[in-house]
Amino acid sequence: MAGEVVVDALPYIDQGYDDPGVREAALGMVEEECRRYRPTKNYLENAGPELSTAFETTALQREMERVQQRLPMEPLSMKRYELPPPPAGRLGEPAAWSESVDNSHAQLSHQATRVLNLELQLQYGSEAWRSYLNTLQALVTRSQNIHTQLRKQIASVNWERKRSQTASGARLRALRRRWAQLVSDNYRLERAVMQLEGQLHKARGQASAGDDEPADLEAVKMLPDKLNSETEKEVQKKIEDMFAD
Repeated sequence: MAGEVVVDALPYIDQGYDDPGVREAALGMVEEECRRYRPTKNYLENAGPELSTAFETTALQREMERVQQRLPMEPLSMKRYELPPPPAGRLGEPAAWSESVDNSHAQLSHQATRVLNLELQLQYGSEAWRSYLNTLQALVTRSQNIHTQLRKQIASVNWERKRSQTASGARLRALRRRWAQLVSDNYRLERAVMQLEGQLHKARGQASAGDDEPADLEAVKMLPDKLNSETEKEVQKKIEDMFAD
């Protein structure tokens, strides 16, 4: 299938990571990837428009513009707490004094509401805060339980991977030893065939020369013993060492 990736790494049983040249090869692959990557000034230009302004309010946008322009922050307005008299040009107008009185009543009502809120907080604030802390503790406990369950699931997945890879490693080693044995057997058979062909050629030469001596059948009979010679054992040992764990 096009684009299919076959993962054949078995980290729990693979060996050879510390062999000479492995680290250099990995660093070479990283350097090659870095050479192919061409960073730009705005590396997010292909990511589409930003969504950071989706939740900005008008007041927040004005504040962000002020920060970008490096303008000083406006001082805190205290007009809502002031009780100004009528303007100098309207000191003789009853309507102007009526507006000032209404403003005074509004300010007094506001201060009374603040005092009431402080009294309510003094009376019920501790219980409300304790209830909030209990709710927060319940959320923390629930999050910790979820975290513990996730860690258990991760450990279970890793254990299953290790078990599966360990079993696969044992089977791979058995197949590797079997393959090495078959290669060695094939080599011995090939040597036996070569020796038989040599003996046959020698026997035919003796027959064609009219020699009355019998063919070297004893040598042919001794071929299985030759297969167990020191040279054959050395070759088999080299083949097994090539595929040893």
